[in-house]
Amino acid sequence: MYTIEEMTAIRRHLHQQPELGFEEYKTQRFLLDKIGEMPGDHLKVEKWRTGILVFVEGYAATQTIGYRTDMDGLPIQEETGLPFSSHHEGKMHACGHDVHMTIALGLLNYYAKNQPKDHLLFVFQPAEEGPGGAEPMLESDSFKTYQPDWMFALHIAPNEPVGTVTTRKGLLFANTSEFMVHLRGHGGHAAYPHLANDMVVAASHLVTQIQSVVARRIDPLDSAVITIGKITSGTKENIIAEKADTEGTIRTLSQEAMDLVQKHVRKICAGIAASFDCDVDVEWGAQYKQVWNSEKVTSFMSFSEKSKDVHFREAAMAMTGEDFGFFIEKIPGFMFWLGVDSEKGLHDPKLTPDEGAIPIAVNHIIQYLDEEMK
Repeated sequence: MYTIEEMTAIRRHLHQQPELGFEEYKTQRFLLDKIGEMPGDHLKVEKWRTGILVFVEGYAATQTIGYRTDMDGLPIQEETGLPFSSHHEGKMHACGHDVHMTIALGLLNYYAKNQPKDHLLFVFQPAEEGPGGAEPMLESDSFKTYQPDWMFALHIAPNEPVGTVTTRKGLLFANTSEFMVHLRGHGGHAAYPHLANDMVVAASHLVTQIQSVVARRIDPLDSAVITIGKITSGTKENIIAEKADTEGTIRTLSQEAMDLVQKHVRKICAGIAASFDCDVDVEWGAQYKQVWNSEKVTSFMSFSEKSKDVHFREAAMAMTGEDFGFFIEKIPGFMFWLGVDSEKGLHDPKLTPDEGAIPIAVNHIIQYLDEEMK
């Protein structure tokens, strides 16, 4: 098994080379090099686009257990000031995927040297942050060749202390949907607004009206969130903008709420087009399934509650989006949170996970898997 120093070095190397979805070429090469250093007698390694599948053959298998890690970074300029900060301008592992991959390598290294009883499938999945790698990977012939009977994954929890794991039965993460709205009108001089068609004003009305969907269209006993995270419009203070582009995300705890929100976003966009005599086009981005933990999570919860190496507590539902939901919609499984005790949260340019969580996770998962494979 890797030493703590080796795992720390791996994490820091990965942290320095974040790559966006389906661009994880250096990441894939590094992972393949590390896997190539392991004993390969009972390993089968296969590339899938910029991801990797590693099948570990069991010596008396009755099942195949899958473990998934994500690989991609985010388009964020790092502000941690760490000596091992990102070498890629405008990109950062601000969601902890460098930690996730390190843990997966640690597990794989152990089972490469200690053949498991059951088959294991390590899934290094690209493009979790977008455009979405889970669904096409799940449907690929490569994945179907080794498809597991059940699978699981983790995600770092910056707000939880190191040594803490949390999860729950049923809904853990929300349904999510990305959307972009493109508004097109007529530009002009600020002194002659009657001769133009101002898309800054149109976009402002759009954002305000979209916020009313949750307040007035969603059952208050259900939950939904709509966020417009980006607006781009205009070129100069005295030029009326002829176009505006917005990017947003929808999070819901039920598919019914998601369908309702999307329907009203379309209606609002049609109303904006009519009100401002402009063209409004709605473009839907990644649509992620909810993460619904199957009954299989109960064995992990029970094991973790009894463990002396971690502190377990039941998690609350979160509006976090995760395309691991595509896997466990078709295959029984679960996801859990791993405490990493960072002052800054996910997708923050100053996120600094405590690396002490890495060996804790590796040891805990090995003990859990060995118990499951008895």
